[in-house]
Amino acid sequence: MRHAGKATAITRRFAIFLALALTINAAASEETGGKILIEDLLKSGWQIAGYTGAVDNWSTFILFRHPSETHLIQCRAGYDVTREPRVQTNCYRLR
Repeated sequence: MRHAGKATAITRRFAIFLALALTINAAASEETGGKILIEDLLKSGWQIAGYTGAVDNWSTFILFRHPSETHLIQCRAGYDVTREPRVQTNCYRLR
C-alpha cells in the first residue's frame, strides 16, 4: 500500500508541474525568439516519453518524442514563487 500512495503522489506532482509549465503567459509565447515551448510541442504531435523529478526539488525533467523525428527533446519545467515569471522552462534537442 505504501508504494501505491507514493506512485500517486509522484503522478500528482508531475501533473501539477505539467499544468504549471503550460500556463506560460501569452506575451512570453508570442515573443519566443526560437525558444522551444512545451505547449507548442504538445500541439505539434510530440508525446511525453518519460519524466523525473530534479534534484533541486522544485522542477522536473520531461522527455518528449515524435514518431517522425529521430531526436528527442528534453525540457526542465519548474515553478518558483520568488521569480517572475514564476514558471521557468528550458527545452533543448537531444541528438
